[in-house]
Amino acid sequence: MIGLQICKRQRQVSESLVDSFRAIPVANISDCMARMTAGGARLRPMHGSGRLAGPALTVKTRPGDNLMIHKAIAMAQPGDVIVVDGGGDLTNALVGELMVTNASQRGVAGFVMNGAIRDVETIAAGSFPVYAAGVTHRGPYKDGPGEINVPIAIDGMVIHPGDLIVGDADGFLCVPYDDAEAVLRAATEKVAAETKTMAAINEGRLDIAWIDAALKRIGCDPEPR
Repeated sequence: MIGLQICKRQRQVSESLVDSFRAIPVANISDCMARMTAGGARLRPMHGSGRLAGPALTVKTRPGDNLMIHKAIAMAQPGDVIVVDGGGDLTNALVGELMVTNASQRGVAGFVMNGAIRDVETIAAGSFPVYAAGVTHRGPYKDGPGEINVPIAIDGMVIHPGDLIVGDADGFLCVPYDDAEAVLRAATEKVAAETKTMAAINEGRLDIAWIDAALKRIGCDPEPR
């Protein structure tokens, strides 16, 4: 029944692919996806340090209710990222210190919450990745409804169960399962290109001719008057 279903994940990105993405900045991955995909600027890292990478275990829940999140933690495989569409509501926290500790002990790779969290001081002092839209001391309900391992969307970014989730200090991003290999190749090339650019900056030989060329292209005289 829609609104009350727990599904099996049919596929997921491989562990080797996850490991390959782990060291690549999210900004570089985003650039290689045409800068068209994002989970919303307000979902920020709430943890102190630590990168996020792993296959999505998706949860869709009624705002302010975490019954299905508890079930998702119980179902999760080591390395999974639990991604929750809680409607962006900040009235009630969906997770706190107890659930974060339980998830970490069970091998979950991190949380992405389109909703609020609490116990933020403890979470901020740790390295378990938690991305959330806000903070409130008010606790959750545990009545449902909700769904597990169904397609969800956060600020227009669609996430299917088993898609790759990556995150760093700049935010988080979903890389679709079918595109992950191609995005990895492009992002690896992007990192190499930026490494060369940084070397040119440090050595004082950065080519900036493109700036004037771009100004001319849009009809602006690059020479000061």
